[in-house]
Amino acid sequence: MHPIELAAQSRRASGGGRWAMLAVLCASLLLVAMDATILNVALPSLIDDLRPDALQQLWIIDIYGLVLGGLLVTTAAISDRYGRKRLFLAGFVLFGVASVVAATAGSSWQLIAGRVLLGIGGAMVMPSTLSLIRNIFTDARERALAIGIWAAVAGAGAAIGPLVGGLLVETYGWAAAFWVNVPVVVVTVVAGIWLLPEFKDAGHGPPDVLGAVLSVVGIVALAWGIKHVAKGSLTLSDLAILAAGILVLTLFARRQLSLPDPLLDVRLFKNRAFTAAALATLMAMLAVGAALFLMSLWLQYVHGYSPFQAGLHTVPAAGAMLVGSLLSPWLMERLGVRAVMALGLGGLVLGFLVLALSPEPTTYGYVAVVFVALGLGDGLAITTAASVLVSAVPAERAGQAGAVSETSYELGVGLGVALLGSIHGAVYTHHMAGAPAQAAESVGSAHELAEQGDGAVMDAARAAFDSALTTTAYVSVAIVATVTVLVVWLVPHGFKATAGH
Repeated sequence: MHPIELAAQSRRASGGGRWAMLAVLCASLLLVAMDATILNVALPSLIDDLRPDALQQLWIIDIYGLVLGGLLVTTAAISDRYGRKRLFLAGFVLFGVASVVAATAGSSWQLIAGRVLLGIGGAMVMPSTLSLIRNIFTDARERALAIGIWAAVAGAGAAIGPLVGGLLVETYGWAAAFWVNVPVVVVTVVAGIWLLPEFKDAGHGPPDVLGAVLSVVGIVALAWGIKHVAKGSLTLSDLAILAAGILVLTLFARRQLSLPDPLLDVRLFKNRAFTAAALATLMAMLAVGAALFLMSLWLQYVHGYSPFQAGLHTVPAAGAMLVGSLLSPWLMERLGVRAVMALGLGGLVLGFLVLALSPEPTTYGYVAVVFVALGLGDGLAITTAASVLVSAVPAERAGQAGAVSETSYELGVGLGVALLGSIHGAVYTHHMAGAPAQAAESVGSAHELAEQGDGAVMDAARAAFDSALTTTAYVSVAIVATVTVLVVWLVPHGFKATAGH
């Protein structure tokens, strides 16, 4: 699109209707973010119905985030070239169709296929939300507030997913966690057609197809390799896949550097604050995604809560995320990006440290404190990082900022479940040495044996799960603290993310 036409559309969007546009974008984002965690509390009833094995259970949870993360660079480039509104609406329609596929699943593999389609649809939606915000809100301060609301919705969506999922599962069964998407999709698509303006940049050339293939293959292979190595798999094939992922992503980066119109301008990462923002987003969602996954299992299997009760007990995380996200613009103006990022990531470190040091068996009082610390930290880190990423690119290329932000976000959730979830699973299995093989596989399998009359196995599984949670929390403290130091070092002193480009 010609810059004059783009500016004219921005002026039209700057009227009172821009907040209605933000509401439409946030409604779609809420649904996509909820789907990243909504199955956490549905997993026990889903296991009872579909009988997935341990590997299928992990893929049901994290394939959504991995597919979504793998496609975001490509879909963002398509949105810049062919229209952000167009891709947003098409992706949301696919999201609705995929929800029906998942809801009607009669086997684990059909459900996994539905989650793959949900990931593709989500990948079409998510970069468009942030890039449209960049175009609609041309004033830097208004944009910071809009991004704060956007981040609050994204974080709260991930946090209330277990609550909504719990209520639906308990009342209607696990399939309702997908059926609920359909009416929201219909309403949002109709509102989006009516309200949203179109933005695209006609100055782009055709998308780099080879680069798109490299980015998808590289991200998925990297995630697969990390997932299996973290679980203790040191087979030649798993290590080869991990190495292949690193190699393919290296080739992708080199190719993008050589193109005049790349899918992703990797030179942006020469900006230290930009790199720090991407790292902060990845780490915040890695921590929160893993914590919500593991704590939902802990609430149901160790403490015996129903799905809805388990979801209700995660509300402190959602409330804290909302507060942290809305506080971020105010704090950034007064303290600067560096300090707010340090506060956010420091909150994550504090949350995992409380969990690591809590006495065993862990009580919910400690877990509530953990949820609040993780929620505040996530809200501060995500909002601040998104503001930095969006301010680093011109409006006509806002899709690239959206791609980096959302790739870091979704890949963080997927890798959190895969990496920390796998570490927890390996430690749990170690503590269950001597127990029946089925019980040692997962706490869900131990619960099945307990329902058949073997109560002693469940007692051992609860203790093993708690001990594994402590070990995983210590690992999380080390990972997040290391990244926090790196992020603080990368962000220049006094850096502000309000200038706009």
